[in-house]
Amino acid sequence: MREKAKIGFCLLIATTFLITACSGLGPERLTHDRFDYSTAITESWKSQMLLNIVKLRYGDAPVFLDVASVINSYQMSGVASLAAAGQVLPYQATAGIGAGGYYSNTPTITYSPLTGEKFSKSMLTPIPPSSIFFFIQAGYNVEAVFRVLVQSINGIRNRFGGIGRITPADPEFYLLIERITRIQASGAYEIRIQKSTDREALAAVFNDKVDKDTEADITEVRKMLGLDPRAREFRVVYGSISSDDKEIAILSRSVLQVILNLASYIEVPEIHVAEKRVLPSLTEETPAGKPVRPLMRIRSSSEKPEDAFVAVPYRNHWFWIDDKELASKGLFTFLMFIFNLVDTGIKEGAPVVTIPAR
Repeated sequence: MREKAKIGFCLLIATTFLITACSGLGPERLTHDRFDYSTAITESWKSQMLLNIVKLRYGDAPVFLDVASVINSYQMSGVASLAAAGQVLPYQATAGIGAGGYYSNTPTITYSPLTGEKFSKSMLTPIPPSSIFFFIQAGYNVEAVFRVLVQSINGIRNRFGGIGRITPADPEFYLLIERITRIQASGAYEIRIQKSTDREALAAVFNDKVDKDTEADITEVRKMLGLDPRAREFRVVYGSISSDDKEIAILSRSVLQVILNLASYIEVPEIHVAEKRVLPSLTEETPAGKPVRPLMRIRSSSEKPEDAFVAVPYRNHWFWIDDKELASKGLFTFLMFIFNLVDTGIKEGAPVVTIPAR
C-alpha cells in the first residue's frame, strides 16, 4: 500500500506539472512574443529603409516589403500513466509510472510588397503642407523639417540631390530657415485651422507681442517671402508660387523625393567612385561661405562596423549610421515616422500579431 501511495503521489505531481505548464504557456509567452516580434519588425524595417536609400544612390531599384501579419501558434500537450500489479507475495509488488509531453511553435509571417497604385500613393504623393507645419508645431526643428520635406517655399528652392544631379539651394533658403528657427524658438507663431463649408484651410499666424529681435526676424521673413508687411495671418497652400501677398505656397516633397535627397549624403567608397559605379558626394556652402551640415551621415567601409545604429551590406561594403551620431539617428527615425504616419491615401491597418496558445 505504501508503494502504491508513493506512485500515486508521483503521478499527481507529474500531472500537475503538465497542467500548470499548459495553462501558463499563453500568458507567459505574451510578453516575450509581443516585444520580440516588435523588436524584430523594427530592426528589419530600419535595415530595409537604409538598404533602399543606398540602392537609390547607386541607381538600383528599391523594394519595399511590408509585414502584413505575424501568426504564431503554440501547442503543448502532456500525458501521464500509472500501472501497478497486484501483490502476490509479501515481498513482491510491481508498479510503473510514465509521463510524456509535446511542444510545437509554428510561426507564419505574411509579407506584402509595395507595388502598383499602393506604391504610387505611398511613395509619389507629395506630403501635405499641413503635415509639415504640424511636425513643427509638435516640436520638430524647423531646419530639419524644411530641409527634408520642402522643395520650395514661395519660389525659394531647397537643395535636392537626385539621381545623377544635385541642385543647390537658393542662397536665401538657408537664411530663411535660420530666421524661422529663431521665430520657432521664441514661440512667436502658431498654426490655425480655418473651416469653411466645403474644406479646411491652414493658416500661419505671427504673434503681435514679441521682442525686438523676433519682430525683426518676422519682418525679414515677410520680405523674403513677399508677404504683406502689415498682415499677421497667412494662408498655407500647396504650390510653387503664392497667388497673393497673404499666402505661403509650399511645394512639398514625396517620400521618394525625400529618400533620393538623403541618399546624396552617403559617404560612398572611393573605389566605387573611381570605377564610376556611383557619383561622388558634393559639399555645399551657405552664402556666408560656411559648409552646410549634412542632413544625415551614412558611412561606408569594407568591414562590418562594431557600433552601428543600423548597418546593411551592399556591393561587398557595409553602409551604416553610427550609434553615436545623434543627429543622424534622429533624422533616420524621423524619416521612418514620416513613412509610417503621413496620410498618403492608403487606408490599411498596421501589421497584426496573432498568437493563439493552447
